[in-house]
Amino acid sequence: MTSLAMPVAVKFGRLAVESVFRNAKIILRPARCSPSFVGVQKSFSTAAEEQKNENTQANAEQSISENEKKLKSEVEVLTKEVAELKEKNAELNDKYKRALADSENLRVRLMKQIDDAKLFGIQGFCKDMLDVADILGKATESVPKDELTERNPHLKSLYEGLSMTESQLHKVFKKHGLVSLNPLDEKFDPNQHEALFQQEVEGKAPGTVVVVSKIGYKLHERIVRPALVGVAKG
Repeated sequence: MTSLAMPVAVKFGRLAVESVFRNAKIILRPARCSPSFVGVQKSFSTAAEEQKNENTQANAEQSISENEKKLKSEVEVLTKEVAELKEKNAELNDKYKRALADSENLRVRLMKQIDDAKLFGIQGFCKDMLDVADILGKATESVPKDELTERNPHLKSLYEGLSMTESQLHKVFKKHGLVSLNPLDEKFDPNQHEALFQQEVEGKAPGTVVVVSKIGYKLHERIVRPALVGVAKG
């Protein structure tokens, strides 16, 4: 009896274990969702993704807008700086050109002064020598021409010596740019002549130089001494 009961107990025990494993498989098997539930789940997932995309796009647009504003502000600042730099550059360029013009004008004036100093540095000396030329001229003019004969060899030699000295002196004057002005019968020029008197002279047009009391001189076109003259009256 005891030996018969053991196989039966073992069999019932095995059936019980198999039943437990079968129930456990059923419990652990994944539940199948209905088609409507899957659709709702997909719809909810799509809506969430769209909302997420919209939020992302909105954030991107806001970021782009802020960047555009920032870039516009920086461009305005740079434009203003460029305009200021251009204005400053124009001002400096103008000052530079003015400085160049001033320096060039100064250089020209200095060169002219140097040239004038070279040309007219002997002006004072020439004025002093004019008195010597006047004396020599008066000396030769005062000698009677009819006395210049072989009967007066000493007077003749003296006259010839004075004439040669006067001629040589005028050559030296001319060499250094000093020339005489003898405006007899020329039109009166107040820039070169000094009128001492006026007189009526027949056959002479008014304003004509009829008498030269003292010849004038000019040094390189600059009047050193005006000629002292008498002018015909109209």
